[in-house]
Amino acid sequence: MAGTRITNIQTANKQLPQSSAAQDSVQIRIKSSKSSGDRLSQSKSMVLQDSDLPQKSISRHRRNQSQHNVVIPGGGASILKPLVELKAEHLNMAKISESGKKQRKNWTQMWSVLTAEQLLFNKERQQESSQKTGSKTEVVHLCGAVIEWTTEKSSRKNVFQVITNTGSEYLLQADNYTTATKWFDAIRKSADALTKADGGFSLRRSNSSDYLPRHSSLPGHGSASPSSKQHNPVHRRSINMFSNSKLKHSTSDSADKNGVKNRLKKFIIRRPSMKTLQEKGLIKDRVFGCPLSTLCQREGNSVPRFVQICVDAVEKRGLEVDGIYRVSGNLATIQKLRFIIDQEEDLDLDHSQWEDIHVVTGALKMFFRELPEPLFPFRFFQLFVEANKIKECKQKVQAMKKLILELPKPNKDTMKLLFSHLHRVLAFSRKNLMSTQGIGIVFGPTLMWPELDAGNMAVNLVYQNQIIEFILIESREIFNL
Repeated sequence: MAGTRITNIQTANKQLPQSSAAQDSVQIRIKSSKSSGDRLSQSKSMVLQDSDLPQKSISRHRRNQSQHNVVIPGGGASILKPLVELKAEHLNMAKISESGKKQRKNWTQMWSVLTAEQLLFNKERQQESSQKTGSKTEVVHLCGAVIEWTTEKSSRKNVFQVITNTGSEYLLQADNYTTATKWFDAIRKSADALTKADGGFSLRRSNSSDYLPRHSSLPGHGSASPSSKQHNPVHRRSINMFSNSKLKHSTSDSADKNGVKNRLKKFIIRRPSMKTLQEKGLIKDRVFGCPLSTLCQREGNSVPRFVQICVDAVEKRGLEVDGIYRVSGNLATIQKLRFIIDQEEDLDLDHSQWEDIHVVTGALKMFFRELPEPLFPFRFFQLFVEANKIKECKQKVQAMKKLILELPKPNKDTMKLLFSHLHRVLAFSRKNLMSTQGIGIVFGPTLMWPELDAGNMAVNLVYQNQIIEFILIESREIFNL
């Protein structure tokens, strides 16, 4: 008995210092914990037995930076658990913005995992991605993130967006509405919990991991000192823009679009009239496409000046050219010539750039084709067709001559100049290989056409060619040449 009692006393004496030491160590931590910084340094410096450590979950508070590197014995790196029961599964994800810079929307099926602070995306499952070194995990920090449903940024159904505090945007979608709702609620609860626990959240610079200092007016920072100046409420609202539960990111885009539309409407309403621009000299009167009477009145002549100089140029160096008026000139050069005429610049058709006579004849034919009303006015079209049906030649000539005398003076004088010129072209038919039939085919649809294509176009085309050909043959009698 005595030996047993002595042994118990020794054993108790050996255990007593250890328990008191442990108690003293606990007392030291309690008494010396005057500030958060001292408490963190004490917790780092002290080494406790595994059995003495309290079995509590590690706080993931952002301000407690010393706990981020804590390793759970026997468990490897700590695995964060979501705030709600949620299994990892495949979701459709599209990243449309990174740090405020828009990206091309590209939907991809991603293996999605939700933790207490992050949302992880990987193209492969967790086990498979660990074996493949090339697989990259997309990490979305939920602290300060805004989660909301959206129908504007995608035509898919069951789409919600996650907007981080750095300005990155992600679209998430699931074909099943229940699955989408489950993930939406879970991610939103995690983001709200992190934001509240952090007293708002730190604003992060774009393309940087640095955190900006908190503004004193933000929640969780404390009230400003009485001696500090009152902050501008507008500035405070601009900084606290992310604190709202809903962030309408598309508002700026729609506002820009509406602004552009409004400016365009105002411009169209306030734009000056053609007459005003012409009076100011910003727009000059055209030659091509101008009514014949208006053009002749403006130039003070009964024949347009451009028609006269083209006729003179052809008679000077084009009467013996093979296929004159039948061969087409270079269209780009013709348009250049037209531009110069419309700008009322001095035109010298003897210049080397107009050496191709087919360019001149092409411009002349284009001038007649672009008249708002043809050289043979619309109201005379059917009358000329009826006159063309007369079988007796002399009666037909008199009918044509009578109709031409009834034309307005600009039309009549221009027609006389043109047909007398074409008659001289026929005089060189052996060299230029042009005939009355060929000229009728070229100038028939150029000089006359009906106002409304109500009839048969093929029949009208035949009449047009026959009328021009007949007037050309009888031009001396009709025009008294």
